[in-house]
Amino acid sequence: MKTLFKIVGAIVLCLVLLLVVFRITGLDPNGGRPGLWLTGNVVTAPVTDWSFTETIPYIKIQTQSWYGLPHSVTINCMIANGQLYLVSPVPAGQHRSWDDNVMRDPHVRLKIGNNLYDRTLTVVTDPSERQSVLQARHKKYPELRIPPTATVNIFHVISNGV
Repeated sequence: MKTLFKIVGAIVLCLVLLLVVFRITGLDPNGGRPGLWLTGNVVTAPVTDWSFTETIPYIKIQTQSWYGLPHSVTINCMIANGQLYLVSPVPAGQHRSWDDNVMRDPHVRLKIGNNLYDRTLTVVTDPSERQSVLQARHKKYPELRIPPTATVNIFHVISNGV
């Protein structure tokens, strides 16, 4: 029994040390691999013009998972009506962890370039606003197609998340 406690203790200690290292280094998502904490320069000033993101193909988003660790992925973004939006088409029968996390807790951290922006997302339900965002997405990313059976989640980046 003492041996079991030593083994379990050693595993827990290794996991804690690994999380401390990841907390310090960040572990940004890379390609299709999700990550944990995003690292960079935190921008606290309000952003009224997101047009600089039009030339940036991909950004990163950090959400809070249900089990307490951050979950970060690489996503695309677009401007519609002068506002910043995130679109997530979810194929039928699948789910995206970051979407689920945002639905539970809308406070996120966005990484654009090397800057971090703490923001709050809202789900877009207005049909005309959704159509405008989808048109902006098609203009910026003409190669990205949405499967006809996909559920399309559209999020509006609205304010500093606290």
